Amino acid sequence: MVIGDGVLTPAMSVISSMSGIQAATEHLSHGGVLILSCIILVGLFALQHSGTHRVGFLFAPIVTIWLISIFLSGLYNTIFWNPKIVSALSPYYIVKFFKETGKDGWVSLGGVLLSIAGSEAMFADLGHFTATSMRIAFPFFVYPCLVVQYMGQAAFLSKNIDSIPNSFYNSVPDSVYWPVFVIATLSAIVGSQAVITATFSIVKQCNALGCFPRVKIVHTSKHIKGQIYVPEINWILMILTLAVAVGFQDTTLIGNAYGLACMTVMFITTFLMALVIIFVWQKSVALAIPFLLLFGLIEGIYLSSAFIKIPQGGWVSLVLSFAFLTIMFVWHYGTRKKYNFDLHNKVPLKWLLGLGPSLGIVRVPGIGLIYSELATGIPSIFSHFVTNLPAFHTVMVFVCVKSVPVPFVPPEERFLIGRICPRPYRMYRCIVRYGYKDIQRDNGNFEDLLIQSIAEFIQMEAVEPQLSSSESPSFDGRMAVISTRSVQSGSTLLVSEEDFGISNSIQSSKSLTLQSLRSAGDDENPQMRRRRVRFRLPENPGMDPAVRDELSDLIDAKEAGVAYIMGHSYVKARRSASFMKKLVIDIGYSFLRKNCRGPAVALNIPHISLIEVGMIYYV
Repeated sequence: MVIGDGVLTPAMSVISSMSGIQAATEHLSHGGVLILSCIILVGLFALQHSGTHRVGFLFAPIVTIWLISIFLSGLYNTIFWNPKIVSALSPYYIVKFFKETGKDGWVSLGGVLLSIAGSEAMFADLGHFTATSMRIAFPFFVYPCLVVQYMGQAAFLSKNIDSIPNSFYNSVPDSVYWPVFVIATLSAIVGSQAVITATFSIVKQCNALGCFPRVKIVHTSKHIKGQIYVPEINWILMILTLAVAVGFQDTTLIGNAYGLACMTVMFITTFLMALVIIFVWQKSVALAIPFLLLFGLIEGIYLSSAFIKIPQGGWVSLVLSFAFLTIMFVWHYGTRKKYNFDLHNKVPLKWLLGLGPSLGIVRVPGIGLIYSELATGIPSIFSHFVTNLPAFHTVMVFVCVKSVPVPFVPPEERFLIGRICPRPYRMYRCIVRYGYKDIQRDNGNFEDLLIQSIAEFIQMEAVEPQLSSSESPSFDGRMAVISTRSVQSGSTLLVSEEDFGISNSIQSSKSLTLQSLRSAGDDENPQMRRRRVRFRLPENPGMDPAVRDELSDLIDAKEAGVAYIMGHSYVKARRSASFMKKLVIDIGYSFLRKNCRGPAVALNIPHISLIEVGMIYYV
């Protein structure tokens, strides 16, 4: 529903604001207003790639001027047309209203929804505001301005009942009509921008939790977290918004869908908030139940009124939410089936131990980073690697990137390092943990941090024998949290840096072909040159010889090069599977997997160092 709100809000806001031109100029048709609205919508979505931080400094002044202008307009209308309208602030009249109108009054709540949704749009992207700022701004500034404006419109309509179809612009005094129109258009763009950014944010978080296909996440600001741009979602939203605007051409019908989406989001949020009170804030159920009953009852009455509008445009919200829900379900279902296949077909450690430290193949210098979704055990695809590749690296690290259901993971808790098989095998496991709001950027130091973390683990294992797997019958040792802050100090390995220029890259490669490729790459991308980090062992006579040999092998392997190894998987339903499962896996999930970003791109794996081996999963 939030993603659907990102489709409906720009269409509703822009068309409503542009209707002021039609109210002022009689010769402009409704089609002309629609064309102008579509041009603004295309421009709005086209500017998303630049990021909100470039024009964000204008948002607060625009919204402030807009609220002050509608406050003054409402105050003027109240004084000029009907000062007695102030008595409408009394709760007595809402009771009298429902007593006299009955069912018709309940139905009218579907229209009142639009005033709630309009004020809610300003705070749609909650990540850009603090709780304190919202607690102060809304009750002391936003709410009074809205109440005075609606009160002024009521005063105007009490004397001009024929102006109901376009009451806002008709109630604006002629002397300030065009300035109000301009600021209304700008505020509509700001409100739409907030909802679009909120849509990007929720898509990113769903993606991190494995509930949405992999999409490109562009962080538009280096200093402010949460300002992101998702190109695929942006253009899909633009197409759907234009389709809604052109298809309905009526703010009443769009408003019905818009109100239903917003009210559904509020209603579901209330239930989720009750869970937050109990499980996150650790408060008693006795506090959560009154909260749920109070706000759930109020929002339930509004939501029930909004459901009546489903035949009059409200069905669009349900169709959009069902479409996105289907995509999310198919992706999550296919991903879980693939993970469960790996989980139930892990390679037995006895098989690896039977092969010996060489694994029955040639062990060549270098580090092989084997990516897997499994946090324990050896994935089945590793046996596929061993049987299809004639040689493997001296040092092997099974890397598992996990998105955990918390917003941020502190850097000191990012890496979990463990050992697989006895020491001579030189096989390790690394679990890299990110929160769903963490930024996963290719900053060039992942390999260095990983090597230092493994070295720190080797040294820690020698000091703390309980981490060692040599005494464990399963030869799968415990995992230890290795702080990236501590390893950057180089406590185990001595770290030195030098320019990563053309000469260094050529000297580090024994292949003439790789020399020419790297040289050309450095020439074409001089801005991408980084500093090479070199490791060496400290002069420590008291170091265990076995530990020194293992650290030395690790350093030599790092100097030889790092390769990223992934499985290029194809997921298919078994022949005995049901028709629905074949439809979801073979058609739905296969289509999404082929048309979303590959896992190597999503994990920022350098393409030149990537090795992929194909494998079919029958689920």
